[in-house]
Amino acid sequence: MKAVDHFKTITAHKLLVLKYCFSVGLIKQGITHDLSKYSPVEFINGCLFFQGYRSPNVAERDVKGYSAAWIHHKGRNKHHFEYWNDYSNKPGENLVAVKMPEKYVYEMFIDRLVASKIYKGKAYNDSSPLDYYKTYMKRHWIHPETRKQLEKLLVMLEKKGEDFTIKYIRNAVLKMRTRKLRNMVLGLLADDVKLV
Repeated sequence: MKAVDHFKTITAHKLLVLKYCFSVGLIKQGITHDLSKYSPVEFINGCLFFQGYRSPNVAERDVKGYSAAWIHHKGRNKHHFEYWNDYSNKPGENLVAVKMPEKYVYEMFIDRLVASKIYKGKAYNDSSPLDYYKTYMKRHWIHPETRKQLEKLLVMLEKKGEDFTIKYIRNAVLKMRTRKLRNMVLGLLADDVKLV
């Protein structure tokens, strides 16, 4: 039954992303990752277009010319670079790709890693996410710095393996949190100085 298979697929994906996010310190993102996939528009279309070897969004797009589930999904999940497209205030520019915050780039990488594992199954290897990227994602509209960060992680995975790449991300998240905490403390100290 397609509904059961789709539920199993998205839940397996969600739980594996949760595991990886927790392992690098992205706790909140691990918990909230892809919750919109259980919403009616995404879940029902996912069931209708489920195939098991690729995203139902691709199949829905093949039939309808667009994917209502994807339009809903990308607008609610910050780990997709498509979420970070906005109108420009500069004359002559329409939509522009906005640089993603680091934590969402790491979640995007984890999402791609896990999606490759789920859809490729036993055929998965550390090159699979980069191969997918080269085939399907490279032509998309993504901020140059975000593209550079994502490509660095995908190439790192292919060349140095999963353990090395996950450790790299864990250290980067730790540094990111340390910077945030330091800036917060400095901000509080600056406020205290102003009060004196």
